[in-house]
Amino acid sequence: MGMCLCKDKVEEAPYENGTGTNSDNNRQINRGDRMISLSETVDRLVKETLEVIGTIVDNEPDPPTSMIQLHEITDKPTGWIQLVKSLVRVVPIEHPMGPSVITLLLDDSPLPTKDSVLEVADMITHSLRRTPRKERNLCVILGCLAEKLAGPSSVAVLSETTLGYLLGNLDEGIYPDVMLFSLIALEKFAQKSENKATIKRKLSMFPENPLVRLERHSNSEDYVLRQVGYCAKWCLDNYFVIEGRKYSYETVDVSNVNVMLNTKDVSEYLKISPDGLEARCDAYSFESVRCTYQVNLGCWYFECLIITPGVMQIGWATKDSNFLSHEGYGIGDDQYSISFDGCRRLIWHNAKSLSHDLPMWTGGSILGCLLDLDAREVIFSLNGIEGGVLKQVFGSARDGFFAAASFMSFQQCRFNFGSEPFRYPPKNRAFDSFNGHAVLKPQDKIVLPRHLFLEQLRKLSVREDSCTLCFDMKGTIRIEPCKHRGFCTNCASQLQYCPMCRGEIIATVQEELDSPSSEEFIT
Repeated sequence: MGMCLCKDKVEEAPYENGTGTNSDNNRQINRGDRMISLSETVDRLVKETLEVIGTIVDNEPDPPTSMIQLHEITDKPTGWIQLVKSLVRVVPIEHPMGPSVITLLLDDSPLPTKDSVLEVADMITHSLRRTPRKERNLCVILGCLAEKLAGPSSVAVLSETTLGYLLGNLDEGIYPDVMLFSLIALEKFAQKSENKATIKRKLSMFPENPLVRLERHSNSEDYVLRQVGYCAKWCLDNYFVIEGRKYSYETVDVSNVNVMLNTKDVSEYLKISPDGLEARCDAYSFESVRCTYQVNLGCWYFECLIITPGVMQIGWATKDSNFLSHEGYGIGDDQYSISFDGCRRLIWHNAKSLSHDLPMWTGGSILGCLLDLDAREVIFSLNGIEGGVLKQVFGSARDGFFAAASFMSFQQCRFNFGSEPFRYPPKNRAFDSFNGHAVLKPQDKIVLPRHLFLEQLRKLSVREDSCTLCFDMKGTIRIEPCKHRGFCTNCASQLQYCPMCRGEIIATVQEELDSPSSEEFIT
């Protein structure tokens, strides 16, 4: 068992048709022992990964030993199949990082063969005793495969049996976690156009589209059902559009909302709700977003309703913060941001972690985030209980702060910037809310479904003299000394280095396109 297990030996000396010699029989028994050992070993390594994954506090850690061993085991089809079987039966449904760990381990393993993938699909009809845990984990795995596999392989996995299984899991009597990850798997399969057409055709055959029924849970106080409703609404707006149904952004009331999550400053795969206040990540990458309002002075507060109990980094970022979703860098991973992680019980700043004494968050927890720019203090609270005073971020950042958050796979939360009464407002100091000071134009409150947004971009005609960065204002600024041109005054004022050559900007020159004269401004 364990480290002495050799994958090559697992496939030695097959016993053919039950008619071999005594030596053959002995080899078959030994092979069976090795298969049992392989099963037990993979189960143990998966459990070890689950135990250690929440303790990783380094931004660029060496992979846990258990992950390295699993990667070696899954190099052959036998090992890969065994990993899938172990993930199905071992990962607890109550573990806050369970689905994320499944995704992580499958993404870290070699690409499976087509036969291996089809064997996983066969588990739907040949699995042993069903439990919510096994069902949930199998749905997570199917979603991972849908995202990981290219065209024909993905289409092959979405057989009549697989599709019937996933759609059958959308009935009201199904365990909510199973419903949720069946929805997510359907969405990931629908990223292939052929699969999308197949799923839409099947949905149209129902007397009532199950997604329409499920989206009614989007405001449920059962936080798993709330996720089901959110994902159903997202699918109806973005993938499985029903003729005659209004898009959610057309029906939501945002008249009292003056600050939203900024859909123009968001990672590629983050799902923003139609009212701009709720966000969810179902991608493997670490997705980030900032709000639309920037503060430079005073004391400010916002709250977050925690819907999922896994890894999110929520807090404050500045205009200088940069996020790299595929490298795992988010809020708190640079010197210009600071964040609270209630799953691993950490404060993050400059990619370094600091333990805090507040309890682990759960679905329904309220995270309070206070920023006092006059006193140079940040305070996080959970359900009204405050943590310690934090000052680290002010060593690098002085102004230009935004509310911000980063999300690991399958995580979701809802922001309150003051459009609703705060649940646990600070009691020991005066503060302002973003919503009480900001203003959004009606057109800036529209959160379009992604396919409509992309269609709008395709139709947008860009003037020849538009800024090469924002494509909005005229690009009349030339940079010195490198002499690159084509930037507007707004974009140029925010640049320290030329975006084309990365040279330092010493001065900018206002060029009049219709006139040879120009005026220089030293920056």
